[in-house]
Amino acid sequence: MHTTVHLLAADTPAQLLPARELMAFTLASHIILVPMGVALPLITLVMHYRGLRRNDPTALLLARRWSAVMAVQFAIGVVTGTVLSFEFGLLWPGLMGRWGDVFGIGFGVEAWAFFLEAVLIAIYLYGWRRLEPRTHFLLGLPLPAIALLGAFGILAANSWMNTPQGFTLDSAGNPVDVDVWKAIFTPMFGPQYWHFVVAMLVTAGYVVAGVYAVGWLRGHRDHYHRLGFAIPFTLAAVATPVQFVLGDSIARQVFQKQPVKFAATELVWDTDTHVPEYLYGRLHPDGTVSGGIRIPQLDSILAGFTPDTKVTGLSSVPASDRPNATQATIAHWAFDTMVGIGSLLLLLALCYGFVWLRHRRLPGSKWFYRGAACAGVASVIAVECGWITTEVGRQPWIVYQNMRVAEAVTSTRSTTLWIMFGLVVVVYVCVFGVFLGILLKMRDGWRLADGRTGGRTDGPVVEEPEAVTPYGPRPPVGGGG
Repeated sequence: MHTTVHLLAADTPAQLLPARELMAFTLASHIILVPMGVALPLITLVMHYRGLRRNDPTALLLARRWSAVMAVQFAIGVVTGTVLSFEFGLLWPGLMGRWGDVFGIGFGVEAWAFFLEAVLIAIYLYGWRRLEPRTHFLLGLPLPAIALLGAFGILAANSWMNTPQGFTLDSAGNPVDVDVWKAIFTPMFGPQYWHFVVAMLVTAGYVVAGVYAVGWLRGHRDHYHRLGFAIPFTLAAVATPVQFVLGDSIARQVFQKQPVKFAATELVWDTDTHVPEYLYGRLHPDGTVSGGIRIPQLDSILAGFTPDTKVTGLSSVPASDRPNATQATIAHWAFDTMVGIGSLLLLLALCYGFVWLRHRRLPGSKWFYRGAACAGVASVIAVECGWITTEVGRQPWIVYQNMRVAEAVTSTRSTTLWIMFGLVVVVYVCVFGVFLGILLKMRDGWRLADGRTGGRTDGPVVEEPEAVTPYGPRPPVGGGG
């Protein structure tokens, strides 16, 4: 443990470790909510469209309930996202002070997207039972596009940090002659953006479907649970092989544009051909790798489709310009975990597709639904691992080959930062506890509503407003006495 801390913090400001830990914690917490914010509007509208198209009140009921979850999740996401925005300025003033004029437009785009999404979600929620069905659905259609716009803003900023361009440096090393379009559309933007967006759809689909998979395992085999499982799972299953292709594409871009980062991710020490692939394993400061499974030549084959592909090693640059052994191991483990989970999700999706194409029905195996119930949690872990790979693999650079993390950190005392970290952890535990409590209370209310209809979700019940078909006059609310 002492060695790990020393490797992470040697020859760096005392503020660096608590600042990084605080940023990592808040980012890891926020990203749990991001898949639902980006992809749940699309999943909800697909269910909404099915309900209108087939005159299916169960589909409309599901869409309405999901829209309520979408609103609560968005409110929590705004809180955690705002904290991150402040942290950029408070924890990394060197980054924002020097480079904010170059890549800051991405954060501006995200802010506008948040504002528009809040308005549209409010209109969509208000529209149930108040607007004509077609009008209500059409007003909800911009929601997925606005969610993608928010992702566009933040991914533009992050991809610029990985492959910065769109500026020149003056004699003092400050950026001038900024080209906004080049700063946004960097070489890594396209692969990183689409990889991220599809990952959000895959994750949200499996998370939502997992709820109904648990219901299926508990004996709920009605139309409500079948439909609640089938729509999001189908969307996620279709997107899973696409995500595999996009993941391969972005790995190849990293190999070409950030060779040292690729070397850290794959534990490559010396530049060579016929480079082996390690499944897990630990890199040591002398360049040796212990543990893990060694597969000869596979890394070169994956990088360039031939064993003769030359892969740049970590030792090709000075130690101060590359991740240290501990950071490389962290990035490597995160990458292998992400790929491993993705492979299992692909297998689950192929199983689902095989059964559907052959029998035109949902799978009946309990093991399949156990896997589906775990897929949501697993996909969230994969998303976390993807961000760990992206950020840790770029070390020691906060702006690749232009500014080190240590140069950007705040001058605030490390003790103050540790206290702030502790307070943020307490606040986040409370916030996420409230979030979970609200979701459980909503679930209990829906179960109570379903119980009052005898388990039916396909017809109106005047006594229970929640169970009423979403369109049409609302039942009267009783007076005070």
